[in-house]
Amino acid sequence: MTIPKTLTRRAAAAVSLTAVLALTATACGDDGSGGSGAEGSGTGTITFWDNNGGVRTDVWEEIIKDFQAKNPDIKVTYVPVPSEDVQSKYDTAIAGGGLPDVGGVGAAYLANIVAQDALEPVGDRIEASALKGKLVPSMVKSVKSAGGRGDEMYSVPTSASNGTLYYRTDLFKAAGLQPPTTWANFYTAAEKLTDVDRNRFGYTIRGGSGSIAPALDAMYGQSGITSFWKGDRTTVDDPKNVAALEKYVGLFKRTTPQADVNNDFKKMVAQYDTGTIGMLSHNLGSYTDHVKALGKDKFRGIPNPVGDNGTRVQVSNPVDGLGLFKASKNKAAAWKFIEFAVSHESNSKWNASAGAIPSNIEAAADPWINEAEPTRLGARSLTDGSTRIVELPYYLPDWNKISKADNEPNFQKVLLGAMTAKEFLGTLAKQLNTAQAEWSEQNGS
Repeated sequence: MTIPKTLTRRAAAAVSLTAVLALTATACGDDGSGGSGAEGSGTGTITFWDNNGGVRTDVWEEIIKDFQAKNPDIKVTYVPVPSEDVQSKYDTAIAGGGLPDVGGVGAAYLANIVAQDALEPVGDRIEASALKGKLVPSMVKSVKSAGGRGDEMYSVPTSASNGTLYYRTDLFKAAGLQPPTTWANFYTAAEKLTDVDRNRFGYTIRGGSGSIAPALDAMYGQSGITSFWKGDRTTVDDPKNVAALEKYVGLFKRTTPQADVNNDFKKMVAQYDTGTIGMLSHNLGSYTDHVKALGKDKFRGIPNPVGDNGTRVQVSNPVDGLGLFKASKNKAAAWKFIEFAVSHESNSKWNASAGAIPSNIEAAADPWINEAEPTRLGARSLTDGSTRIVELPYYLPDWNKISKADNEPNFQKVLLGAMTAKEFLGTLAKQLNTAQAEWSEQNGS
């Protein structure tokens, strides 16, 4: 079964709007998504958009330098795009022209780009390359599912992350607290480590850009519900989830800084790294930042707490990857860059810098993973049977729009008391059920 190449009604409207409002970044692709591009000579200039620009710029520039040293007849133009802007940049370039040859594409918005027919299938290229048999099967499965077109791949996975609870071991020890390995311990610590008069808080909550996934992670983690769907209806508004979210957002301003209502991950991580906050929920990507700020001895990063029944439930984290854009006039050179970037040495270098789980099987066996405890524990929790994963519907072309543009402002209203958790989840459920029905209709299921 395949998704038609036309957009859903809401996705099409979103693309039209962003085409008017957003700016187009410099790129070398063809105009729009309709052009078939060309293989090219395998030499010349290609453009690469980094979908986490400014955060991983240094390591990408190092990889690009290595690549150009081995391929002197190919020049890579690097364009850093902040993660919060990347989907609107792609949508604008698809609508008006200026797509890159290669771009970082997260699973959360992969289906949206695939639905606009902007990406080249890469399955056959992988089979004919040095990457054949070298990619972690679970990540391959994840990007296939996120693309929404059956067994075809529209990105080459580069890394996976995992929900991680970072906590200050020194503060826990001084307060006589048990590690936050259970939700009960988590809430006890959030309260006990808070001293508002001294500007010390037990926890920092994400209220700005990217707030929905961590809120869902905390919600499903406490409720113990292990599936996002029950038939063709979402479980987000299940009464157990409503109660869990109410308890979680009840921390805001009592045991968290008030500024959290606007904090994205960069501000939240920086705030935690000042040393005045006891716990932070993020992912593996901020591990190296905490090491630089706090040192390895003052904090730990562990998988999310377990529930009352002893089971850990986490929502899926989107696998990151590299996409080859269909409009590229130099696909041969662009593919050489992708193949190099996901090779053992480069993939290990990038993930070691990010503290993430490599997609290259050989890189995933490198010694640095055992030295980075959060990465080691995160990888183990996903493979040892201790964790149940709630798969978020990345395959829905509207997923990123629903979870970001439509509902991040609503989550802020919940934090501020202007909307109840029940109203918020009811609105989210209605939108998801509609998107799922549209997707099922398009697929004939």
